[in-house]
Amino acid sequence: MPRVMSGLLWWLFLCFMSQQGPCLSDPERKHSLEHQSEELDSVEFSQSGQGLLEVQIKTSTKSQCKDKKSEGNKHRPEKKKKGNVNKGKGNPQNNRGSCKNHCGIPSHRKLGVSNARCCMNNITNTLKKGNRDDVIGAIESLEQVLERTDVNETTPMSSDNVVALLHKHRGRFHGLRISASDSEAMPSRAVANSRVSVWLPAELNPTPNDTIVFCMLNVSEGSLGGSTRLYDSRLVGLSLGRTVSGLQERVNISMTLTTSISRNETPECQFYDFSTRKFNKSGCDTEWHRDRGSITCSCDHLTYFGILLLSPIDVSDKDQEILTYITLIGCSLSLFFLLITVLLFATNSQMRADLSVKVHVNLAIALILLNLHFLPSQAAAALQSDGPCLYVAVGLHYSLLATLAWMALEGYHLYRLFIKVFNIYVRWYLLKLSVVGWGLPAVIVSLVAIIDTDSYGRVSMDSSNPNATEICYITDNTVKMVTTLGVFCFVFLFNFIMFGVSVKRIMSFHFRKECGQRERGRSKRAACTLLGISALLGITWGLVFFSQGSLTTPGLYAFCILNSLQGFFIFLWFVLSLRKTRNLSTKTSSETRSTNS
Repeated sequence: MPRVMSGLLWWLFLCFMSQQGPCLSDPERKHSLEHQSEELDSVEFSQSGQGLLEVQIKTSTKSQCKDKKSEGNKHRPEKKKKGNVNKGKGNPQNNRGSCKNHCGIPSHRKLGVSNARCCMNNITNTLKKGNRDDVIGAIESLEQVLERTDVNETTPMSSDNVVALLHKHRGRFHGLRISASDSEAMPSRAVANSRVSVWLPAELNPTPNDTIVFCMLNVSEGSLGGSTRLYDSRLVGLSLGRTVSGLQERVNISMTLTTSISRNETPECQFYDFSTRKFNKSGCDTEWHRDRGSITCSCDHLTYFGILLLSPIDVSDKDQEILTYITLIGCSLSLFFLLITVLLFATNSQMRADLSVKVHVNLAIALILLNLHFLPSQAAAALQSDGPCLYVAVGLHYSLLATLAWMALEGYHLYRLFIKVFNIYVRWYLLKLSVVGWGLPAVIVSLVAIIDTDSYGRVSMDSSNPNATEICYITDNTVKMVTTLGVFCFVFLFNFIMFGVSVKRIMSFHFRKECGQRERGRSKRAACTLLGISALLGITWGLVFFSQGSLTTPGLYAFCILNSLQGFFIFLWFVLSLRKTRNLSTKTSSETRSTNS
């Protein structure tokens, strides 16, 4: 069954860290890598100059080496076959990123260098601002054009975001080294400000009719879908105009580090499968040491490669499956009991008159919306149409922000009840809270949607595993960090302070010498009440900060169990409150009858 990271509240957790599977190489591959690394180290890399200096934890992308196809082929991409790293591609000419119409690409004859340069210039804006379909179509279209370009000698080309090299080899092939900067690529010698160096083994043995195609391009963040990020936004593509896989002598790609890698990040080489639109590390090993200035990818096939920076989480496949069931069952139970909670509130006149209960019910409604949008999110992402996924993504973002907002308002209300105490009456109090709790999230979501609708779409539930199940949510990592993680940190800090101050206040009542036994008993009951209200404040969401290191697995279990059942805990609190209200009403009626008699 598909591996689905335990959902709903895991989005906050995944903003901090992501899972990584170790990439191990067998002794023969390691020996081959070390042998080729010595040759690569002989190339001088100048690290002066500018280039891309922004390190981001980006998704690794890899274009799959495609078989030669007749132009005009309209069939759909072939499905992935087990054990085959070379995947079929769709027809890129139907995409907006295609070069066919813009550059007058003929269908059944060789192309000139001018056609290739035109295509490179044409896809520049698509790589910068296009959505996933356009970017993938642009890369596929460019690869086809480069492979069909007829050259008689080594031909370097470049544009704003693309650096390419077409190489015709004459005579016996003993291997080839290619060095590339942000502006040029050359064979058999280093270039100034080199960013990438490639070693092609002799086993490739290109024929006189084969053209070795090297293509290095930069893509915009998140343009290939998913929430993973690609180091330096850089893809390196290699092809020979025919399928190349299962090489015994490895293809080695070394990328110069332009910025340092943090201690909690580990680089991993992966490729992008265009037919499945997912990432894969099959056939690639990663060679890297923190004291070295480059990362080397050793792969047994030709395609598009990139480097992911992953933050490891030591969670087994079995634990992930169990956490998935816990989350889905917990969220379903919470949704059911939250609906009952709202029904109890609607049918009980005494509870409807309680201002505090009204605040709690608004939080319950926000959680209902959150569960209603999360549970079908995976199914919406699997649909071909983008409309349902867009709606679910926007609804999920709004309901999450509304939930966080009402948690913060619960903390504010708690402060007024337990700390301020006197002069707490505010005219139109609930209306003002509702404007903040429901209106502010609506403003944030509206601004995001107006600025860029593409900020919502399909994303992987596990940012470190590009093959994980997708759901509909925020695709832009900056928007996600600011409007999700940023808001959560503010709300949690505020509520944690309010909760701590409230507990301290109550405990001070308990230890006062002048307090009688009756008041101490009341303070104990108030402390228990505060523990129940902690569910309303979302204090358990803070377990995300302990879900790392040696506490990873236990922390995740506690996080998923407590937070997925938050709605159930609110239901229990309502039942106890209703029981207390009825007991108080019965006691008051009894005292009234006793006085009258």
